[in-house]
Amino acid sequence: MFLQHMMGMLYHPKAEWGALRKERYTTWHIFLAQISLLAAIPAVSLYIGTTQIGWSVAGSEYVKLDVSSAIPAAIAFYFAMWVAVGFIGGCIHWMEKTYGGNVSMDECLVLTTFTATPLFLSGLAGLYPVLWFNVFVGLVALCYSVYLLYVGVPIIMQIPEERAFMFSTSVLTVGLCVLVGLIATTVILWSTLIPLSYIAG
Repeated sequence: MFLQHMMGMLYHPKAEWGALRKERYTTWHIFLAQISLLAAIPAVSLYIGTTQIGWSVAGSEYVKLDVSSAIPAAIAFYFAMWVAVGFIGGCIHWMEKTYGGNVSMDECLVLTTFTATPLFLSGLAGLYPVLWFNVFVGLVALCYSVYLLYVGVPIIMQIPEERAFMFSTSVLTVGLCVLVGLIATTVILWSTLIPLSYIAG
């Protein structure tokens, strides 16, 4: 059912949000059956790409990560995705009443998870870790996630269209702040607790 909804988001997102609104997902189901799989896509892809192919800025002079440092980095990244989704879902639940919403935390997590699905899927680009390619794929996925957010908020949150736009913008701001926070935390971890070891490509 989850894969069916995920594919539906690519072809007819408005109808798919409506179908999701009628279903009931629990927080445990969302994390264990969906986030656990989605978060593994970028973590495993980047692990394979950086250890087997190597990282490159322009497509030449590849530098590989040592397996001993790539494994803890991938694990940390995997669980960071869990924290990010939970935090954004919590912020949506906290903000909703300001904009006239009245839904459960479960539904807030559904909104967060399916909105972020293109970003998770874009993690497959990590199998070919060239900077320009990863940035391009990431930007396309981000744009589509923003589109899904603005379409999904009035349906899932049951908020009038005029309020839904402002609410979606607030959620987008939170999401971008979380993204920047994840990048900053990653840089700090790489330089202190989880230093990365490189080997020649």
